[in-house]
Amino acid sequence: MATAEVINMPPANAAMPAQSCMIAALDLWKTYDMGSEQQVHALRGVNIRIERGEYVAIMGPSGSGKSTLMNLIGCLDTPTKGEYWLNNQLVSELDDDELARIRNKEIGFVFQTFNLLARATALHNVELPLIYAGIPTEERIERAKASLTAVGMESRMTHKPNELSGGQRQRVAVARALVNKPSIILADEPTGNLDSQTGGEIMALFDRLHSEGNTIVLVTHEHDIAEYAHRIINIKDGVVERDERKG
Repeated sequence: MATAEVINMPPANAAMPAQSCMIAALDLWKTYDMGSEQQVHALRGVNIRIERGEYVAIMGPSGSGKSTLMNLIGCLDTPTKGEYWLNNQLVSELDDDELARIRNKEIGFVFQTFNLLARATALHNVELPLIYAGIPTEERIERAKASLTAVGMESRMTHKPNELSGGQRQRVAVARALVNKPSIILADEPTGNLDSQTGGEIMALFDRLHSEGNTIVLVTHEHDIAEYAHRIINIKDGVVERDERKG
């Protein structure tokens, strides 16, 4: 594994990143006010560029800042300072409503806990992002069916989560992440609740999705899971400690 060249990034208010750049974090800081004039700097000037079609793992121990960085990449939070560009849009200065729109349009989330509606079928769970996007019913159902078929769940469309195995639930979650044709798939510990064999099957699915052109950002603390990615970014104490590419 070769260590990528560390490049000093432009300061905030720099020009828009190149068209090929899917994610650009420019001097990102996230500071939490803990009261009594005490502040915690979860991120301390993080600079990252991720190109279209890359498969990147973000690693780091508990308290390293990797979850904070994931929340910023996923537009679930905004930085205290710095710029965040996603698919040529400066999203670090958007309000909550605009961030919600970006999340639904640009990001397909896959979580450790699946985050499926317990009383809804697999098909309805996958439809949800399309409902929020205002897609008409007939088109919505066809797209959800196609997405479930793409992850091998065509025979389980009418099943509810409690009728599915952990691996099948995660496949439904992946189908939901794909249904809006997002710019990036953001996976947070996607194998954390799965046995090793099932986890391997899910990671094989991510391999296939990447080979089909999807940009994947994987957040994990497990080295064997991170090894599936083609680039590993290690976060420690709120900064990028290492940025390594395979090959």
